[in-house]
Amino acid sequence: MILVLAEAALELMPRELWRHPVVVKDASRRGKEPGRLLLDRARHHRAMAALRASERRGRPDIVHMCVLAFQYSLLNAAGRGSMFVHTLNDVVIRIRPDARPPKNYNNFVGLMEQLLAEGRVPPQGEPLMIAERKGLGDLLKELGGRWVVLHERGRREDPLELGRILADSVVVVGGFPHGDFENKWLLEEAAGVYRIGDRPLDAWQVVARAVAFAEIALGLV
Repeated sequence: MILVLAEAALELMPRELWRHPVVVKDASRRGKEPGRLLLDRARHHRAMAALRASERRGRPDIVHMCVLAFQYSLLNAAGRGSMFVHTLNDVVIRIRPDARPPKNYNNFVGLMEQLLAEGRVPPQGEPLMIAERKGLGDLLKELGGRWVVLHERGRREDPLELGRILADSVVVVGGFPHGDFENKWLLEEAAGVYRIGDRPLDAWQVVARAVAFAEIALGLV
């Protein structure tokens, strides 16, 4: 199973907010330049008021929870999974299966700030994560050009059968807090669009259940 968290709300501070008092204060408190801070609605809500598409941005916590759900799973430990994060600014993060991201959120923020600023972590030696400019379409083409999407308007499927499908697929889950995919072709060209349950779920809940279904189908649970 290859998980792609798509259009994730993860980015460094946009240049137009660098001089906002909220951002300047946060940068001073943390001893960093404004441009090396991670945009976070919990910290920068007032600064984000005039930001384009602000409702879809500044949610690194979504990425954090999804990464934890996947990287620490039985599926990943068994060598049956890998994860990519695609951001709304067309940055792709490649995460090595043996990477163990921080469980503490503040430490995770610091790691992502380093990754997006430097392009890799750790900066020296063999990288555990790499960030590069790449569009979602190019990433999916690189991964084989065939994918399935987990979406609230998808088809219901028996959990065991869905697990079999997911265990052998590139699986796309939205990494944004509101709205729908900006890349409309993602649903139109998918090999399948499925939903988990009859109510919308947070991204990390979707990831956790998708992983669990795949683990059951593979006999790991």
